[in-house]
Amino acid sequence: MVKERARILVVGGGYVGMYTALRLQRKLRSELGRGEIEITVVTPDPYMTYQPFLPEAAAGWISPRHVVVPLRRVLDHCHLVIGEVTSIDHAARTATVTTPAIEERGGPAELLGYDELVLAPGSISRALPIPGLAEYGIGFKTVEEAIGLRNHVIEQMDIASSTRDPAIRDAALTFVFVGGGYAGVEALGELEDMARYAARYYHNVRAEDMKWILVEATDRILPEVGAEMGRYTVTQLRRRNIQVLLETRLESCADRVAVLSDGQRFPTRTVVWTAGVKPHPLLAATDLPLTGRGRLKCTAQLTVDGAEHAWGAGDAAAVPDVTAAEPGTDTAPNAQHAVRQARVLGDNIVHALRGEPLQTYVHGYVGSVASLGFHKGVAQVYGRRLKGYPAWLMHRVYHLSRVPTVNRKARVLAEWTLAGLFKREIVSLGSLEHPRAEFELAAGGKPPHSPSDDPKESS
Repeated sequence: MVKERARILVVGGGYVGMYTALRLQRKLRSELGRGEIEITVVTPDPYMTYQPFLPEAAAGWISPRHVVVPLRRVLDHCHLVIGEVTSIDHAARTATVTTPAIEERGGPAELLGYDELVLAPGSISRALPIPGLAEYGIGFKTVEEAIGLRNHVIEQMDIASSTRDPAIRDAALTFVFVGGGYAGVEALGELEDMARYAARYYHNVRAEDMKWILVEATDRILPEVGAEMGRYTVTQLRRRNIQVLLETRLESCADRVAVLSDGQRFPTRTVVWTAGVKPHPLLAATDLPLTGRGRLKCTAQLTVDGAEHAWGAGDAAAVPDVTAAEPGTDTAPNAQHAVRQARVLGDNIVHALRGEPLQTYVHGYVGSVASLGFHKGVAQVYGRRLKGYPAWLMHRVYHLSRVPTVNRKARVLAEWTLAGLFKREIVSLGSLEHPRAEFELAAGGKPPHSPSDDPKESS
């Protein structure tokens, strides 16, 4: 039983935020019923995105709605606030919150008080000041970006099929991915596989006409699966006529021309940026201690170092890795750690409320799996290396076991089964990005402009 009434504020609805709130909800169910505990979750979106499934959603294997978990259904005993925390004064135990309603009426932000703080806003894309990147770059961190990229790739094939201008055709069929980590390699592998399949339905576009280019600044890709499997991945991608350019940087993509550090220039309408992430800017707007890299300075018990009643985990937190051989090593900012940290974090908050000793987060790295397209993948699990179909199958089995809720597991499995029995869907629904465009045009207004719709660029 808790010592006194407590208000718990969870900032962020990602892996850590959702799983921590879910753990608290289960552990403190009786106290929630009596009103002794109040759990508030503030998040910009009413759902949690299972990011490892974004490449498969982009490739059309999984429906977008099955990649996300509705928070209101899962966290039915929590108070969900759709909005953003813009600053935190932990000394005063208050968070400044803005919501769409506040922004619409132009009113001042609200102050939300709390007794225990779970700060898990996650990370954002780390974009560099590269000319043209803000105008033409495409991210790959949200389900909206994944589906938008799928639509975009198919639209480029449509443009190439309908134009007589060889320069426009060449630019439309050139796809540049920057970043050789999980997001970049898996997105490239799945979308190239999808586009290769889709090309059979075009009378004048062949798979050989398309250029797929992976740009990585270091000397290896997929460092998580080891050097040997990284080299194997490079070999497999190159066998699919994908150019893998190591120790190369994107210097500009202005005027729809990708200029690389090795002097190569590629006219292209597609530049996908997956070159890393950085801590959420909210962390800088708090009075909590941060590391030199801008992450929350945490202990192995997932408390914020030197700040009572504050907790952190996931991408936003620097958590000591007690299993590492070298002292001072932090756990990697990935989903594998985030989900497990959330469970310990939820339990530790309960222990703290009940005056019990805290647990130490201990988890040895199990391994990594990555998909490179249909029936293609790489994996390193418990020191064992897998390639091709076995690695692809393990990738699916592992992530199916990790996606939250039985509902989502069943729906994803059903979609995989149907996809194996029937042909892949390759339709583009680009109109979903501007659903009012046709009505605005009919009403005499001007529809939203999209570079892909510019007749000067696409005909």
